[in-house]
Amino acid sequence: QVQLVESGGGLVQPGGSLRLSCAASGTIFSINDMGWYRQAPGKERELVAAVSSGGSTNYADFVKGRFTISRENAKVSLQMNSLKAEDTAVYYCNFRAVFRPGYNPRELWGQGTLVTVSS
Repeated sequence: QVQLVESGGGLVQPGGSLRLSCAASGTIFSINDMGWYRQAPGKERELVAAVSSGGSTNYADFVKGRFTISRENAKVSLQMNSLKAEDTAVYYCNFRAVFRPGYNPRELWGQGTLVTVSS
C-alpha cells in the first residue's frame, strides 16, 4: 500500500525558514498534481501550493513570494521563508496519482507535520 511520508516540520522563530518534504513509499504508475495543504486550529484545511505534472505552480495569496513548491519524481517539497505566526498549522501533502495503467487517479494524503512559528 502506498503511503506519503512527510518530514521537516518543527518550531521556528518569525522570519525564519523551514523546508518540508513528502515522499511516496511504494509503487505509483504516474503522479498528476502534487500539493501542500494546511490546517490551523479551529480552521478548515486550505490549499497552500500545488504543482502539476507539467511543472505549473499555484500558490495561495497568503504565501506568494515566501513559499516555493518543487517536485522531483515521487517527492514534493515546500520551501517556506519569512515565516509568520499565522503560518502555524499542520501541513499535509497531497498527491493525485494513478497506481495502475488504465485506472482512475486517486488522492493520497500524508499524515501531517506540525509547523509552529513562535518567538
